[in-house]
Amino acid sequence: MEFFERFAIPHPSPMIYASMVAIALVSIGIVIGITYFRKWGYLWREWLTTVDHKKIGLLYLFSALIMLFRGGADAVLMRAQLSSPEMKILDAQHYNEIFSTHGIVMIMFMAMPFIFAFMNLVVPLQIGARDVAFPRLNALSFWLFFAGAMLFNISFVIGGSPDSGWTSYFPLAGNEFSTSVGTNYYMLALQISGIGSLMTGINMMTTILKMRAPGMTLMKMPMFTWSVFIANVIIVFAFPVLTIALLMGTTDRLFDTNFFTSTNGGMDMLWANFFWVWGHPEVYILILPAFGLYSEIISTFSSRNLYGYKSMVGSMVLISLLSFLVWTHHFFTMGQGAFTNSIFSITTMAIAVPTGVKIFNWLFTMWKGKIRFTVPMLYSIGFIPLFTVGGVTGVMLAMSAADYQYHNTMFLVAHFHNTIIPGVVFAMLAGLTYYWPKFFGYMLNEKIGKLTFWLLTVGFVLSFFPMYITGLDGQARRIYTYSEATGFGPLNMVSFVGAALMAIGFLTLVYTIYYSYKNSPRNIGSDPWDARSLEWATHTPIPEYNFARLPYVTSSEAFWDAKKKEHQLFKGVLKDIHMPNNSGVPFIMGIIFFVAGFSFIFSLWAPAVIALIGIFVCMALRSFEKDHGRHIHVKEIKEIEAQYEEVQGNEAQSRTTARV
Repeated sequence: MEFFERFAIPHPSPMIYASMVAIALVSIGIVIGITYFRKWGYLWREWLTTVDHKKIGLLYLFSALIMLFRGGADAVLMRAQLSSPEMKILDAQHYNEIFSTHGIVMIMFMAMPFIFAFMNLVVPLQIGARDVAFPRLNALSFWLFFAGAMLFNISFVIGGSPDSGWTSYFPLAGNEFSTSVGTNYYMLALQISGIGSLMTGINMMTTILKMRAPGMTLMKMPMFTWSVFIANVIIVFAFPVLTIALLMGTTDRLFDTNFFTSTNGGMDMLWANFFWVWGHPEVYILILPAFGLYSEIISTFSSRNLYGYKSMVGSMVLISLLSFLVWTHHFFTMGQGAFTNSIFSITTMAIAVPTGVKIFNWLFTMWKGKIRFTVPMLYSIGFIPLFTVGGVTGVMLAMSAADYQYHNTMFLVAHFHNTIIPGVVFAMLAGLTYYWPKFFGYMLNEKIGKLTFWLLTVGFVLSFFPMYITGLDGQARRIYTYSEATGFGPLNMVSFVGAALMAIGFLTLVYTIYYSYKNSPRNIGSDPWDARSLEWATHTPIPEYNFARLPYVTSSEAFWDAKKKEHQLFKGVLKDIHMPNNSGVPFIMGIIFFVAGFSFIFSLWAPAVIALIGIFVCMALRSFEKDHGRHIHVKEIKEIEAQYEEVQGNEAQSRTTARV
């Protein structure tokens, strides 16, 4: 019995018990459904063993949407608890756990996979490639991310959630103050997921550098591809710091080392430095691909080429360099001295300059353009003023002397969300709507999509703008209650109403997908937006090999030039196409990593050692495996292309008939 007690929740509540029941019922329902419809074989062949970048991108996308609602539920609970003075919806411990998990879920398990989804779905198509450089490594990257995400998310029903904040500062995260296994979950889950992210960084950099279409020089790459390349350079330099810091924190907790302790030669501030050396570049890992998506969308729906291409590229390179020189602004108040604070205050203000350049690039792109106010364009236009407010408040926080007033208040919470929600979440929803017809064959309903946009925008403003005021008035973050005498109640109620509106907005997003699946026409062609870059030159649905002939590129808008200037995009004769074979090893390794992580969390040393051996066995088997892929022969390619041409001919005829 003592063995099983370690898995118990240290601070149970009816809400957690209800979650346990819900998870069990949903899991059983999924298993029964797959079995009833006899889909286990299909699931294994088409998804669990796939190495196709498009399917892996869809797996990331599905996971990100699930985590969006998981983290959103935490957010609504926090706002409900703070909606009025001395509310009792959550107690102090439960509130600590929720705000700790909310940050990690939203950053690492929602925003990151959303970014990786578009990297996988779009980048190989934009550069005219047939897959990524290392397809099997790409699959392993996803399953390691997924293993880390699932490991982290079972914490609140097995053993207890992390409760020392999403930054998990030591010594609070040490054994003395965090006695449950919650922080172990944090350390191990992020290590596993982070290894997958590092693999993605290496893979995407190699893909972009080595697999571009003929004629596509670096300065002819689409802006989204540029943004992805720079973001992955940051990943390769930043994520090893996080991985090693997490490893050191794990050994402190499991083996009583003293890296981050306050005694015995440890240095608790070392964790804060390591965390933010990764943490602030992480913001730009998220925001730069979002900038790339906005660039593609604004250019398309303004019917103009992107203004200031070279300055856009230069500003992103400068942002990537400066992102590693600002980490100390996250702890101006922790005593490193006025001189150090002054240096990092200057670098923090400096990074706003290249970001401002991009704002003007987008505005000048729209200037005198023929703007179409589609759903993706609404998100892109709404992003500009909202993100600018977040940037301006960031400059306020960059003033180290003034930061003593702002730090650890709701002002900081408002600033962070004012950059991440318009900057990343709006970009992901814009990209989701923009690329949906390419990958699913039908468009999302515009009317419901616009309703979703306005619900999210109004909800966002109501939810976070009042926090600037309460923060300046002294409302501290990470505090689960407050007295009526503070006067924070009315504005916190406004914030709760805003959060409720955003929740309704995300529910309408789900309804948009359902309604569109049922009612949207399928004869939309391959280029429903009249877009400009190569991903729209492929068929819909996209064939496994992406392009029958590799495109020949003469500009950064090769597809637009092919349509408007009659450039010949596809040259030469058909040849056999080499493609990689599917593999179940990445999925199996993901399961083994999950078992290893779970075992270390609870100090189950025998299964931990067995799992580690299993990981090395899988690596060794791969080293000796002779898998040279397969070829799609010319005859089969011609048959597939003929089918697409027949479908496209029928679609064109049906559209002509509809007009008549």
